[in-house]
Amino acid sequence: MAGLPANYQEFLEGIKSRIRAAQVKAVLSANRELILLYWDLGKSIVERQRNEGWGKAVVDRLARDLQAAFPGVGGFSPENVRRMRAFYLAYSEDASIQSRPVTELDGINPPRVVTEIPWGQNQELLFKLKDPIKRLWYAKMTIEHGWSRPVLVHQIESGLYERQGKAVTNFKQTLPPQQSDLAQQALKDPYTFDFLTLAADAKERELEQGLLNHIQRFLLELGVGFAFVGRQVHLEVEGDDFYIDLLFYHLRLRCYVVIELKNTPFKPEYAGKMNFYLSAVDDRLRHKDDNPTIGIVLCKARKRLVVEYALRGTPRPIGVSAYRLTKALPEKLKGTLPTIREFEAELKREDRSQDKPK
Repeated sequence: MAGLPANYQEFLEGIKSRIRAAQVKAVLSANRELILLYWDLGKSIVERQRNEGWGKAVVDRLARDLQAAFPGVGGFSPENVRRMRAFYLAYSEDASIQSRPVTELDGINPPRVVTEIPWGQNQELLFKLKDPIKRLWYAKMTIEHGWSRPVLVHQIESGLYERQGKAVTNFKQTLPPQQSDLAQQALKDPYTFDFLTLAADAKERELEQGLLNHIQRFLLELGVGFAFVGRQVHLEVEGDDFYIDLLFYHLRLRCYVVIELKNTPFKPEYAGKMNFYLSAVDDRLRHKDDNPTIGIVLCKARKRLVVEYALRGTPRPIGVSAYRLTKALPEKLKGTLPTIREFEAELKREDRSQDKPK
């Protein structure tokens, strides 16, 4: 034990006792006990480093001794032990998090939400996000929506926190307060379709077909609650034919959602067309217990003031968001999508078989 602090062995035995106690409790609540154990170990290491000057070598030795004492238990590698230390510091001493109201933090030491998600998700929050408030937001969303680790990573990398609830809408003027707030949070701006092998100038029909070819990824980007109803939904009004690009039903908002896709920047006339569709859906499809139908216009770009003027005075709830296509695919998706050549061939077949007017 040359080179180790005099009381190291006593400290090690104390840690072993805590681990054994946590293993017993883990039968009842595995994840929470594990996260609390990691927090406690991180805290103990920080305190020893400050009070007794422990260095990196002692921490590495601690990790090796714990691995030897618990050979069938993972999680005590030197790297993971250092992450426990970082985990403790991230939530206990960050100045920005300490200045927030307690109600906003949901309690600290550690915040309750981080004890309810797996260690793998906690590591992603810890090392991909610097802002602790964002970490807590993503942790809450992970619990609420049951995100797996890859889904959480995707949401972080796509900047969901910054995009959520940012669409330009008239919901406050056209919906009851509670419904308005829920509907606003259900929309993003911009939407990111980084799972499509489409050029930036893709036609509306190509975009529509591409989204439906990857409906799971599209629903993930739309957010929790959207259920797909139909594409090119036909409406006949006094002998004229109209086609809704995409129709969904939102299970939480309890209403139909009409989505129109435009491969151009927003134009004021899009609001008038959407208002027409919403009137028709409310009249012909909406059940008496449903809330008013909501419209989402997805455009290549939008100017806030132009949208606000177009929606001002419009009696039905409409939101306008931009979308972006990215050519760079996440590594985990490569090899799972069709090649550009295959996609173009598929689109050509689709165009020949369905040549409906927009």
